[in-house]
Amino acid sequence: MGASRGQKLSGIQKQVLSLYRGFLRTARCKSPENRSHIESIVSAEFRQNSKLIDRKNFLHIEYLLRRGKKQLDQLKTVDSVMLSSSNGKFSDTTKR
Repeated sequence: MGASRGQKLSGIQKQVLSLYRGFLRTARCKSPENRSHIESIVSAEFRQNSKLIDRKNFLHIEYLLRRGKKQLDQLKTVDSVMLSSSNGKFSDTTKR
């Protein structure tokens, strides 16, 4: 997010960072290969969005936050084993 030591994070920046950390925490509960897969997708998705989306486009950022929270909730379910990305979007893959 580019915040240096002296700058305070805005509320929306804190929410984005919290969501990112939530994905990484949840990934730790998965198997090593799934964890690696989840971490790489999450990292790539957040980096891509940080470059493509204007920081002042609050509606789009809030939409992505809501979508990300739903995906995180799905990933936290017991049957959920991995997260995949298609066309820059997350989709949950569950164990069947």
